[in-house]
Amino acid sequence: MKGLALAKAYYDAFGSRILEAADQLDSGLAARLSIGLTGEGSQCFGYDDAISQDHDFAPGFCVFLSDEDFQAFGPALQSVYGQLPERFQGFTCENIIAGDRLGIMSCSGFYNRFTGVPETNLDWLFLPESALAAATNGQIWQTGCSQFDAVRNLLSSFYPEDIRRKKIAARASVLSQAGQYNLLRLIRREDEVTVLFAMSRFEEAAISMIHLLRRRYTPFYKWAFRSLSDMAETDALAEDCCRQLKKMPEVGILLRQGKKEEAESLAFHLTETICESIVRELRGQHLSETTGSFLQDHLTDIMRGIEDPQIRTMHPMADPAV
Repeated sequence: MKGLALAKAYYDAFGSRILEAADQLDSGLAARLSIGLTGEGSQCFGYDDAISQDHDFAPGFCVFLSDEDFQAFGPALQSVYGQLPERFQGFTCENIIAGDRLGIMSCSGFYNRFTGVPETNLDWLFLPESALAAATNGQIWQTGCSQFDAVRNLLSSFYPEDIRRKKIAARASVLSQAGQYNLLRLIRREDEVTVLFAMSRFEEAAISMIHLLRRRYTPFYKWAFRSLSDMAETDALAEDCCRQLKKMPEVGILLRQGKKEEAESLAFHLTETICESIVRELRGQHLSETTGSFLQDHLTDIMRGIEDPQIRTMHPMADPAV
């Protein structure tokens, strides 16, 4: 059973105990709760499998209270939550290591762990995509905590457009430098270790770029390609990028076999194919009017469209994720 389905089944079976206890504590409190499963863990993304169940995979759910309600009623509700069954449908709570992923939580306690509440463009710029992905993933089955719901809605609306552009510029810089330029030079030098490093930089930037172009947060690196693969089921840009990225390991294999020219040819083909697809999308979204596949040449257009002067005058690669 997948973690989200397990959590929902557990809530359907025992969530009423939390709601009843809430209204006993304060009339109307049950209606002021937001309840679901979100945050850390592969199950919150729907990416869990049998391997995922070795730790922190357990029946349970999250109950979110406003800071005020949490201060007044949080400990009492946690006491009730702590009495819920530890075994359910063949699963147990015995393998929980991070005990703060389930149960009763305050709005600020949850969001401060990941993102806080961004107010300025600089706040948004310094928020990691993976943290934003974790703060907005999963499912919320009951909305009622207006403080929690407002922040989730804000974060789920994606980066402000100026910040999206700024991050797209930074990814374009990495794609052009690590992939279109340095990777080929490194292959000619037969620097196998740094070839792998450059390919990794290119792959990571490509995955992030596609997410940014589709206004989706890239999750933790372990799940980044899985997220892209899910997108590829219905998105031609993501599908094309996935197809090329799956071939990238062959470059290192060819180089190790002493087939330097073949490795260089394949690397050129793969990086150019991905970058050409990205350029078409940049032009389609009017992020750049420049022609040509070398992404470094598109930086001026991308940055020129940023309205915030503080963000617009930053170096294109100025991004904590780069």
